[in-house]
Amino acid sequence: MQWLVTVLIWFFLSESRGFEIPTNGLPEFSEYGDLMELAPGKFQFVPENQRHQRSVSGESGETMEDVDQVTLYSYKVQSTITSRMANTMIQTKVVNNSPQPQDIMFDVQIPKGAFISNFSMSVDGMTFTSSIKEKTVGRALYSQAKAKGKSTGLVRSSVLDMENFKTEVNVLPGAKVQFELHYQEVKWRKLSSYEHRLHLQPGRLAKHLEVDVWIIEPQGLKFLHVPDTSDGHFDGIPVISKGHQKAHVSFRPTVAQQRKCFNCSETAVDRDLVVVYDVNREENAGELEVFNGYFVHFFAPDHMDPIPKNILFVIDVSGSMWGVKMKQTVEAMKTILDDLRTDDQFSVVDFNHNVRTWRNDLVLATKTQVADAKRYIEKIQPNGGTNINEALLRAIFILNEANNLGMLDPNSVSLIILVSDGDPTVGELKLSKIQKNVKQHIRDNISLFSLGIGFDVDYDFLKRISNENRGIAQRIYGNQDTSFQLKKFYNQVSTPLLRNIQFNYPPTSVMDVTQNSFHNYFGGSEIVVAGKFDPEKTEQLQSIITATSANTELVLETLAQMDDLEDFLSRDKHADPDFTRKLWAYLTINQLLAERSLAPTAAVKRKITKTILQMSLEHHIVTPLTAMVIENEAGNERMLADSPPQDHSCCSGALYYGSRVAPTSLPSWANPSPMPRIPMPAKGAPVLEATPPPHVMRVENDPHFIIYLPKSQKNICFNIDSEPGKILNLVSDPESGILVNGQLIGAKKPKNDKLSTYFGKLGFYFQSEDVKIEISTETITLRRGTRTSSLSWSDTAQIMNQRVLVTVKKEKTVTITLDKEMSFSVLLHRVWKKHPINVDFLGIYIPSTNKFSPKAHGLIGQFMHEPKIHIFNERPGKDPEKPQASMEVKGHKLVVTRGLQKDYRTNSVFGTDVPCWFVHNSGKGFIDGHYKDYFVPQLYSFLEQP
Repeated sequence: MQWLVTVLIWFFLSESRGFEIPTNGLPEFSEYGDLMELAPGKFQFVPENQRHQRSVSGESGETMEDVDQVTLYSYKVQSTITSRMANTMIQTKVVNNSPQPQDIMFDVQIPKGAFISNFSMSVDGMTFTSSIKEKTVGRALYSQAKAKGKSTGLVRSSVLDMENFKTEVNVLPGAKVQFELHYQEVKWRKLSSYEHRLHLQPGRLAKHLEVDVWIIEPQGLKFLHVPDTSDGHFDGIPVISKGHQKAHVSFRPTVAQQRKCFNCSETAVDRDLVVVYDVNREENAGELEVFNGYFVHFFAPDHMDPIPKNILFVIDVSGSMWGVKMKQTVEAMKTILDDLRTDDQFSVVDFNHNVRTWRNDLVLATKTQVADAKRYIEKIQPNGGTNINEALLRAIFILNEANNLGMLDPNSVSLIILVSDGDPTVGELKLSKIQKNVKQHIRDNISLFSLGIGFDVDYDFLKRISNENRGIAQRIYGNQDTSFQLKKFYNQVSTPLLRNIQFNYPPTSVMDVTQNSFHNYFGGSEIVVAGKFDPEKTEQLQSIITATSANTELVLETLAQMDDLEDFLSRDKHADPDFTRKLWAYLTINQLLAERSLAPTAAVKRKITKTILQMSLEHHIVTPLTAMVIENEAGNERMLADSPPQDHSCCSGALYYGSRVAPTSLPSWANPSPMPRIPMPAKGAPVLEATPPPHVMRVENDPHFIIYLPKSQKNICFNIDSEPGKILNLVSDPESGILVNGQLIGAKKPKNDKLSTYFGKLGFYFQSEDVKIEISTETITLRRGTRTSSLSWSDTAQIMNQRVLVTVKKEKTVTITLDKEMSFSVLLHRVWKKHPINVDFLGIYIPSTNKFSPKAHGLIGQFMHEPKIHIFNERPGKDPEKPQASMEVKGHKLVVTRGLQKDYRTNSVFGTDVPCWFVHNSGKGFIDGHYKDYFVPQLYSFLEQP
């Protein structure tokens, strides 16, 4: 019997239950009926109960063409994405209606870097299943029993970021074939979104064509849309159901809708279905997810000022770049230069057999310099050979020299971007020697990114030289799309937000952590770290991230929410309970493959190879070291799926290649909070880790001032009754350059004809440091000069800027410390969002100190130099529980009332009673002048004193 070459899929009357696609709606998405919305593009969303009316072609009386001798009965694609881990299944069922054997090829495009995990085929009753073997073992098994008329394998595709899985089968008349392929991949965030791309290529009209994508993201979906990739042909056919944490995209065209035209027998389904989405992020410290003995940490902070960059563009202008490639490169470079920020420094190195520079040193990206650089690039005429070695060394020399001369901002980021389309032909030709030369001369604060145009360049060399020098390589496909690819890559690295990022976890409870130290973090991307977690060692997992932003040192802390995640996943049948293990394995294997290519000795390489092989076999995935053996039940017919030549950069699609450091090797300046003890209190408010000083000056509620006078050991209280929007000066010390102001907000409505006011925003200004800190009920923002760092109350973090330390405890407090001697604490008070009257507000606590100058003033500052008071003649008041007394202060004799106020530092819900003597009439007589004298026009305005 002669077997044909193809991937044809046998039609079974009964489908495997594990991959059955429901046709009567999805109950778990029924709750989203009122959330249907139009995504960008022209796709129309319809309710779930209408979705399948056009999916079953038989209901409308449609028939398939009799002239087609091979019937594609069904074509199904199913993807589930659980916390960025995507599992995809492609299944087809085919019947040969011809009286003759038919040769048919099944060709599936899968994303480059995806791991194939399973493959099965049934040909006219003969079932083939797959197993993963070490590559030489798999080839030996294949040679013992080669299947007749069948073949399969992975080949590299010329399509951007795709590979082809091909299977060839000879199908006898009347034969039925089913083919099913499974692969997995990680969704990498690029330019502020994730993209899931499915290449749909049934090859012919399918009686049943069903594509389903389920997305389950515990962080919540920020947005999701399906761009139009069909030039309007499939308007209204994709259907989106979207909820807060999950979504479903369905594409089920009828036979008539699949046709290229009304009378056409060809299918129009030969394009990508693309789903673009992003998730919500409340914490700058990222999302730490723990499940089934593994953890995954997603880190993608935003709302930070970009770090200035020093960038060298090294462009290949050899003869091979002539034509479209050079034209597209010039077009891209002109756009890239226009996108440089004014505080960026740059230059251009172009090379063929010689090396030239537009400028021999770095210059600021002013409009004049950018315009001149664009004119220089436009005049380039490609010719000659390729001297990569000399070009890279020249770029490194320019950056090193600028650093030696003190021309680089110490907080800046240095990048080299190499663009080349071929191997060296002039100068140093030995690739290992070029790699060694670069490594020898480049400083450890420079990142090298390599863009290889086309397939003539040694891409493996570009990967090695980039990974070894804190960058990555990316293949650019030489076509009319080259300019777009170059610009897209630059956009990914154009906005550095952090540098020297390090992830730390308790070493007693975690192991086998993936790369956890990274040179840079770029805006719009995401760093992912994973590892194994032992819940027997500790009940909670805490992470500590240290990093440097544009103007500060950061310490970010977070605790994993473990029970919540387990409950959430258990309620969704599409959620992958194994996502943490798969994601850890995917990262680890890819990173080990990259490390293997950089192994300094043969012994190290053998050790890494052994680990990769063990993991590949354990996790049943095809890697460059394994092969998939596909055989029938009898074992006398086998096929072999071998991976193509390695074309992986680390984590294929990731923007970062980092390193592993000891989990406890924190920088010396980092001072994270201690790990909270387990179990946490079951009742009451959480207790702060450090015991607060007992005697401080406080402002709480609407607003109540509590002034502690240490010499008299008395608390004196007063209220300020003002109106929303007014800014009150609390501390104004122009001599020491310290300022604290507070802006009032109002309740939602009056109560008993009185509108309560609270502090909704506080401003701190340390003039000598040029540091301004704004704290609202939503965010904490630190500004130094023109640079800004922001945190939310969802973070636990530290920001350090020379003498100023800002410490944030999640949803609790912000503490500002100056020179470790003077501190201010701000407490956050959250109320029920639907409360008819109350609003969120802030309380402030300032310990008494002699660090202020004699000129310190303000509603609180004036009491840093304690006035003399005398309280006497205590007597019953109108309220028996609130006695009255007389108080002499500042030449005034006042009537004061004994009462209680609250200190919320140790109990954020109920507070602790603080006895005090209350001064009536907004503190009149106790404070200097009238309370309106303390109004200031701006949040950072000093108080004008008479």
